[in-house]
Amino acid sequence: MSAADIFVDLLAGRREAATLAPRDWDGVIGVARAEAMLATLAHRLEDAALPPPVAALFADQRAAAKVATAQALWEAEMARRALAPEGIEFVLLKGAAYAAAGLSCSVGRQIGDLDILVLALDIRRAENALLNAGWEWVRSDPYDDHYYRAHMHELPPMIHKARDRMIDVHHTILPRTHRITPDALALVSDAVAVDGGHAVLCPADMTVHCAAHMLADGDLQGGLRNLWDFHCLTRDFAAADTGFWDRLDARADLHGLRAALRRAARLARDLYGSVLPSGWNGQDSGDRWYRRRLLARDDWGRVTHPLLEQAFYIRSHWLRMPPMMLAKHLWTKWRKRK
Repeated sequence: MSAADIFVDLLAGRREAATLAPRDWDGVIGVARAEAMLATLAHRLEDAALPPPVAALFADQRAAAKVATAQALWEAEMARRALAPEGIEFVLLKGAAYAAAGLSCSVGRQIGDLDILVLALDIRRAENALLNAGWEWVRSDPYDDHYYRAHMHELPPMIHKARDRMIDVHHTILPRTHRITPDALALVSDAVAVDGGHAVLCPADMTVHCAAHMLADGDLQGGLRNLWDFHCLTRDFAAADTGFWDRLDARADLHGLRAALRRAARLARDLYGSVLPSGWNGQDSGDRWYRRRLLARDDWGRVTHPLLEQAFYIRSHWLRMPPMMLAKHLWTKWRKRK
């Protein structure tokens, strides 16, 4: 059994930590690092009997994750202070949203950039307010700037000049050129308030966005982490609301993301043991390629199927834009690297 399989089994509760040999721990830790899930595993195994070096490492990871979460929430507060004077409201997305809402998937979760969603009509004012508050462009490139503004679902990435923290300002959740067009107005309109004065997507939209981010707008980099988010979100929301799965299905239909949602649910079932409702437990022959891609790591955390990784990379671009636009974009990017 591969280190990635053991790692997933530990998260899913199918394997006891006490059964692992020292060599197993080397591989599991390598995979967890590569997937940015070492602190997640540390929290999952907080009460387990662990070898002393592993226990010490996991204790450090839990402490570091606590600090990182506080930093992420402070950055969200800084964005609020920058945008509030302009009357611009925003919705937190991804890791910061999970942390602000106190969701179980946020425990130990590595939070990178601050992702926020604003109405499209507010995007220019939000840009100016953030620039005035100390953010600046990560890099200045005329082609990339035009590409983001004309085709993407967000502004070019920005970073704060003093705090060195990045922010991604979205006006929807999939690129403008994507074959699927989610209802961005509904996402913002139905957002819910949480403690701290922030807003996050409603439970169904948050779950649909998680599936979309993993399967409709990416190459499955960080896929095990995103799938863990999905597993935790569906488990917790369904436990709190008996009608959640029906609402989730309806919301996925509204956003045109039923296929991505159903695949995410099947993958979460297969890898993490998610319990799905009646009618969701189908099979799809294509799922095996997604499972293989998600588990394609060796004991050092290195990708073991580079051709499969490349195929998913090409797929992610194919989903994002029409063929002629894709060809022009890839040609331009290739020439810029020369």
